[in-house]
Amino acid sequence: MADTVSGGTLTPAEGLTLTRMGYGAMQLAGPHVFGPPKDPEEAVAVLREAVDRGITHIDTSDFYGPAVVNELIRKALSPYPADLRIVTKVGARRGSDAGWLPALDPESLRSAVHDNLRNLGVDVLDVVNLRVGADLTSGSAPLGEEFGVLAELQNEGLIRHLGLSAVTDEQLTEAQTIAPVVTVQNLYNLANRGDDALVERCAAENIAFAPFFPLGGFTPLQSRTLTDVAARLDASPQQVALAWLLQRSPSIVLIPGTSSRAHLRENIAAADLTLPADAIAELDTIGDTIDDAAETSQGV
Repeated sequence: MADTVSGGTLTPAEGLTLTRMGYGAMQLAGPHVFGPPKDPEEAVAVLREAVDRGITHIDTSDFYGPAVVNELIRKALSPYPADLRIVTKVGARRGSDAGWLPALDPESLRSAVHDNLRNLGVDVLDVVNLRVGADLTSGSAPLGEEFGVLAELQNEGLIRHLGLSAVTDEQLTEAQTIAPVVTVQNLYNLANRGDDALVERCAAENIAFAPFFPLGGFTPLQSRTLTDVAARLDASPQQVALAWLLQRSPSIVLIPGTSSRAHLRENIAAADLTLPADAIAELDTIGDTIDDAAETSQGV
């Protein structure tokens, strides 16, 4: 029987209960999230240990690899535990050079949903996020047509719940006129808090807010304040950064990624860390002192 992971759960819709400490599977692919992993056996072991330790929320996409990560998830976890919820996303594809390319036309979106179904080995997807923005930025264009395609697939019984990734407050409002939104996945961490108001809105509307790159992504968070607070609490800076997010809002669900079981255990332990008020006050100053432009990446 699986353990119970700390951090509690969030239920943004009937039948959709997520452990707030989840697992992001992106790093299971090869370098630049492209091709097979260096150690496929360890990748499978990481997935199995995440579930064994009580995580019921796994984030993925068929454009991780592409297909590689979803195939690993199927190999490691199928037949899936009854309480496991797999959240995937569509709206991008990979070029032959490992680049990240928009794929938001109706045909591409439908194809991506069917790719996820096939490679995960399921008849229906728990949650599909529409990835709108490019790289680390949120989109700004209307998304009604694209989100409408996913709503049609939901009506066809291929998707249970819908979400958004890399979007603005206005785009969330637009999407809600088409279908309920249960998740928002945007860039958010100690050093990048431009979505503070959206985090508050998600809490008020019981929408799960999943910060991508909670530890900074390909350029890890670095801050003397973070290091000092971690040393004082006898924790790692990464654990403190994750604990800060869990305490930031009850609607935040975490999806830190790793290809190592040791690192997975460290991330999960962050859910047991309670930050005192003085530590939170210190950490809240980090966004004012870290240069956000230092965080760059090529995809989420």
